This record gives sequence, structure tokens and C-alpha cells, in this order.
Amino acid sequence: MPRPKKPFVVQKRKDWKTYIITLNISSGLPARVCDDWQRKSFQNFPAELIMHSQPKTMAAATAGAVALIAYLRKKQEEGGARRVVIEDITVGAWLEKFTAIETNPRTGINVSRNRPYSADSIENYEVYYRVHIKGDFLTGLKMGEVEEEDALAFITRMSVKKLKDGRPMGGTRTFAGVVKFVSMAFKSYQRQNRQWQNPFQYIDPPLYNKKTRDFLPEEEMIRLFCPGVLQSTMELAVCAVMFLSGLRRAEVAALKPEDLDWQTPKITVRRAWQNFESKNRVLGPPKSKKERIAPFDPLLQEAIKKLWEDNGKHEFVFCWKNGEHIGPSWAYNKFQEWLKKAGIELGGRDIVPHSSRHSLASILEDRGESLRHIQEMLGHSDLKTTKIYLHSTEKTIRNIGEKISESMNKQEAEQKVLSFNAS
Repeated sequence: MPRPKKPFVVQKRKDWKTYIITLNISSGLPARVCDDWQRKSFQNFPAELIMHSQPKTMAAATAGAVALIAYLRKKQEEGGARRVVIEDITVGAWLEKFTAIETNPRTGINVSRNRPYSADSIENYEVYYRVHIKGDFLTGLKMGEVEEEDALAFITRMSVKKLKDGRPMGGTRTFAGVVKFVSMAFKSYQRQNRQWQNPFQYIDPPLYNKKTRDFLPEEEMIRLFCPGVLQSTMELAVCAVMFLSGLRRAEVAALKPEDLDWQTPKITVRRAWQNFESKNRVLGPPKSKKERIAPFDPLLQEAIKKLWEDNGKHEFVFCWKNGEHIGPSWAYNKFQEWLKKAGIELGGRDIVPHSSRHSLASILEDRGESLRHIQEMLGHSDLKTTKIYLHSTEKTIRNIGEKISESMNKQEAEQKVLSFNAS
């Protein structure tokens, strides 16, 4: 008849400095609880037993094992003996969980709030981990071993690490993103192990002052719609939806016919392409993860009608005849062409497609529109008051659209006169 196993087994690690413990069912604890305590470090002891977490002798380790069993039996009576142990996982393995939606510990939390992770966020985490964090000394430590000084040392190493262009990472957007990512992952670990002391808890996240976006004033924006600048109906429609509705490129390409309300009129921004710049793009929610309402100006309405006459009506609003929607490079390259053809001198300004949103915001602000209303229209805040401000903002944008139409018609008429006189 085999001997029953001892209630616990204490062993010294190979480094001969620390001890590990294994609990067996002969301790009177359920098998599932004992499974949680297979070859665990004494550093995983709950906070209530912190005096036993670093035994120096076998006698002290044995006393700690007896105290742990008594503690877990009491917890079992209270219905909570499981999950007392901290998951014995390295920092690298824990961070890597966040690089895929299927394994990300926060996916379920976000879904329960109806704010699922976007593919863009997951891709950012994957790049942060693979390019900047993987292989760092911190990744080899166990989560339960990391102390605040380790966290600060990691932040220091990241700050002096060189980016591709040779700049130190400290002070950059990448640096802020990397540190915030790791801090978020440690906070998520703490959520699962409430007794664990988070080493990032009292470390303030790095500040990053975002670059102020350049924009086009109203007179330059109107010049984009002058004859000879926009060469096709597609160009006219895309330029109009960017400057008169404030949609991002990924939102423009994801717009569907059912998102257009021709009666109100209005555009409901329900989706955007995630990872728009890559081949792995997928449809997801817009950046704010909330639907929003955007103006649907008559100039844009006519441009879309003409576009559908030319190319047919497809799954997405802005499609070629073969049904394919416009891509990120097309919108970017065309935007640069429009600036040159319109004779707009940048003078050091960084004007890109996203500048259209800031141009619209600046023009509306100059016209006296509420900053809060502008932020809501662009999807930067709550949309509860959308119905209140929609008609006021729409009227202002319609006035801008009328000025664009007048400019277009005037220049077309002038060109016809010049052409007639020349003949």
C-alpha cells in the first residue's frame, strides 16, 4: 500500500537562495487549490503572509508552508481559496498576451463595455512589444518579482534607446506609448491578483505634447475646388466629404450608402477601416468607438449622385467601376496633387489629408460655432447633444459649400469667355 503524500513539499531552488512549495491533497485542500500551488515561489504568498515570503532556512520555509495551509483552509471555508496565488509568468509572456485579441486579458472587459479593441490598438501593442520591448531585461523577470526600481530602470533604458532615425526614444510619442502600454498591462495583472503590489502604481505616465496640426484657411480650402484642380467626380466627392463633413480617410473609404440620410440630410459615421495602411485592414468602429453625425452638404450630395452615375452604386460609397473602394495611398497622393494644382504654398506647414478636419474645425470656429459642437461633430466627445447643434452647424457648412459652388461656377464662366474670345 503506497504511502500517502505529505501535505506539502518544500524544496530549495538551484540557486540555493530561495524556496519553492508544492501542496498536496493530503493537506485537506481541494485538488484545484493544490494545483494552483505546484512548485510556486514563496514570493507568491498572499499579502497577509508576507512575513513568510522570503524564508532564509528550511525551518522558516516549513513554518511558512504550515501557515499557508491554515490560511487557505480558512479561505476555503469562506469560498475563495482559489486564485490566491499570483500567476507565475514572466513579464515578456504576460505582455505578449496583449498583442492578439484572442489572448488579450482586456478583450472581455472592453467587449462587456461595448468598446471592443480595434485592430489598430492591437497592432500598436504588437509593434511596441516586438520592436522596442522584447529582449529587454525586464521581460525575463517573473511578474511577482518585479519591483518599482525595476520599472524605473526599464523606463530609463527605453528613454535612451535609439529609434530608426537615430533619436533617443525619450520624449517621443513612441516612448509615451511603450511606457503606457506596459503600465496598462501591469494594471491588468493587478486586477487579476488583487493582493499583488503593482510596481508601476505610483509612477506617473510620461507626458507627450502632441504636435499642433496645420490647416488650410477658408480661402485656400476654396481654391481646392477651383476648375483644373479636381480632375474627376471621385476627386470632387472625396475632397468634399473630407472638408465639408470632416471624415478621416479610413472613414471615407468605409462609408456605405445606408449611412447617407438624404432627407435630413446627414451622414452617420458608423465604421472605419482598421489597419487602413496595411493589407490586413478590417472594418471596425470609428476612432471614438461611437457613431457620430456629420453634415451632408448639397455640394457633396450632388457629387455622390454623379459618382454613382459614372461608376455605379456599390457596397461602399466611394468605389470605382469594379466595386473596389479607394485606398489610403490614393487619397494621400491625390491630396498632394490638389495642393500643387491649387497653387497653395505650404511655407513649412505640414498639410496632409487629416488637415482637412482641422481646417473645417478652424473655419467653423471662425464662424462662431461652439467648440463643443465642433468636437462632437469630429467625434472627439459625447454625441448626446448632436440633434441640438446639427442644424446650426449644417447651416454654416452650407454657406461654405455655396461659396465653393459660386467660385467654381464663376471660374468656369470666365474660362468659357476667354475661350470664346480666343476663337
